[in-house]
Amino acid sequence: MKDPEIDYQGIFDASPSAMLVLTPDLVIVDANTSYQDLVGRPRQQLVDRFVFDAFPKDPEGPDDLHASLRRVLETRVQDVAGPMRHDVEEPGRPGVFEERYWSPINAPVLDSDGNVVLVVHRLEEITEVVRACGPESDKRRLRTQFELYARSRELQQVNERLRQANARERQVALALQDAMLPAPECLDHLQAAVRYRPAEDTLNVCGDWYEVTQLADGAAAVAVGDVVGHGLAAAGIMGQLRSALSAAIRVVEGPATALDGLDMYTRSVDGALASTAVQTVIDEDGHRITYSSAGHPPPALAHPDGTVQFLDRATDPPLGAGPVHRPRPQATTGYADGAALVLYSDGLIERRREDIDEGLQRLADHLARHHKDDAEDLAEELTTLSAATDDTVVVVVRL
Repeated sequence: MKDPEIDYQGIFDASPSAMLVLTPDLVIVDANTSYQDLVGRPRQQLVDRFVFDAFPKDPEGPDDLHASLRRVLETRVQDVAGPMRHDVEEPGRPGVFEERYWSPINAPVLDSDGNVVLVVHRLEEITEVVRACGPESDKRRLRTQFELYARSRELQQVNERLRQANARERQVALALQDAMLPAPECLDHLQAAVRYRPAEDTLNVCGDWYEVTQLADGAAAVAVGDVVGHGLAAAGIMGQLRSALSAAIRVVEGPATALDGLDMYTRSVDGALASTAVQTVIDEDGHRITYSSAGHPPPALAHPDGTVQFLDRATDPPLGAGPVHRPRPQATTGYADGAALVLYSDGLIERRREDIDEGLQRLADHLARHHKDDAEDLAEELTTLSAATDDTVVVVVRL
């Protein structure tokens, strides 16, 4: 079914908001019916006129409208001008005008290159707001009220600009996340699934990371790490540590040696100290998992019978935490076909004012109930345990 065409001119004309459309030179190119009714002038008396010729500025009033339009052209973002007075003729009483107050809202229309091609000028009535300030004794009192109201609107404008800046930064963060955390590498014989969930109220990128690698000798390497903090700075550090460990596990013998190299590298990266990481290597032929952890929560191994084992026999302090570097421990455990290995970051198990053992038990119970799910379903199910206030990574490998 073909979507109906939208009559934007009809929407503009039918809008209850009083609106003008201006060129970047502030010449009126259109005025909707609500605006014509408001000012009591037909469209032909407005179109093709410079806006300040059609509506001369009050010589005793502030130049808020002109300044607002100038800001829109310079910044290319919406702007709200200070209140202005425009009296309206009362219906059925020719020559009798009611005192009314308005706040102009000016918004740019941009082309594909981000240039301003039109400006939409809308009037929002604020008569009741101004009247609520109390009776005016003179123009000075009224102007003071205008200035106070204008300042409140300026704060709204600042907040809107911050929101737009955050939106732009979020787009940068999304691109950064895609570059630093691509889809996991396909393993030759194992199914792996990843879920990545940043904390709420953060950019869509964080310091948690993962790495799934098929090694040249046929083994599979899976790692998860966590950098302190959120946002672009943490993401930058995350990218460096992830790349360093990915390179190390490909050329050294075993997880502990790879973390040794990462520990020494971390000491040279500003802001990387106290980061955590866990590296595992899965030997499919021998049905063995070798692992080493630098201050990271222990991987969970769900056996085919539903029992859950935490791999916690090779745990050491976080990266760069010790006064001097020392070799890290390493341990190995066996597994049977049909088991599931789960690596995760602390956002999956930690809660404020709760002992970490409670979070580990919650994970074990949930994993026992869903241990037969395939990797994708199990990863999705486990992610429901994550805390909204912290970043979370979950990697599931079906063995």
